[in-house]
Amino acid sequence: MTSPSLSSFFEELTAPENFQSKKQQLDDFSTKHLEQKNRIVLITSGGTTVPLESKTVRFIDNFSIGRRGATSAEYFLKQGYAVLYLYRHRSLQPFHHRLDKNILDVLTVDSTNGTTISVQTPFLESLAPIVQQYHRYHDSGMLCQVDFTTLDEYLLLLRAACNALSWFGRSALLYLAAAVSDFYIPAAQLPEHKIQSSNGKLQLSLEMTPKLLKPLVKDWVPNAFTVSFKLETDPKIMISKAKGALETYKHQMVIANLLHTRRKEVVMISSDLEEKVSLTDEELDAGKEIEEPLIARLVDIHAATLG
Repeated sequence: MTSPSLSSFFEELTAPENFQSKKQQLDDFSTKHLEQKNRIVLITSGGTTVPLESKTVRFIDNFSIGRRGATSAEYFLKQGYAVLYLYRHRSLQPFHHRLDKNILDVLTVDSTNGTTISVQTPFLESLAPIVQQYHRYHDSGMLCQVDFTTLDEYLLLLRAACNALSWFGRSALLYLAAAVSDFYIPAAQLPEHKIQSSNGKLQLSLEMTPKLLKPLVKDWVPNAFTVSFKLETDPKIMISKAKGALETYKHQMVIANLLHTRRKEVVMISSDLEEKVSLTDEELDAGKEIEEPLIARLVDIHAATLG
């Protein structure tokens, strides 16, 4: 159930034209894996935009490109989870983000027929395993990717995904890594057309985005294992802020990290756990990713709750 005030908030959100098709995609994927009795994880990834006009030209954004979500999705797949990947349009995607070169720089066209395309050998050696892994999980139906752009679209899709996953009970894991806008402008207050600079100084009045973690945990997916993230820049408050979130929202775990060390170290915090997961400088230099040991430990903890 949703409180009356929250229901009113959702009624005011603007759904994109293709929202129903995306919702159907979520439902179909969930139904398939519910029937197969698979464990499933919902990963939210990337940042949300807040439009400044109804016919949007300008918007407020944040720096998130979705690296943690994209990388984590791969390790959840390797652990046997069906992965529902809810991601910001044009942010990083599983496997795609490992193509760290401009693809046009490593492709050549056969000059004799103009249609045969070849990949340079050094790049082909690193490309082949990425392509194989992508097709292994995508073609087997273990990976479903649904994109969003605006805050409105994200919130509507998040609720729809939670409704679909509510049938999984404790077999569902929510890994909420998206950087969600804290502020927004209600649709009724948006100007219809592009804001003109000729009008002079621009002043904005932003509303606080409702905190949806509490209804998500209490009402939408009450039996799921829910993980949120707490990113801070001050190490003195990181742990206390994470514990405060646990107390407020009553979910299972907060993964706390500092902005400047987030790729090397995180802290897993639950009601009975405070555990650091970290990499050495040598492991980082060798290309190891913090998400590998993080997801392995998280999967063990989730499995323990299943009995």
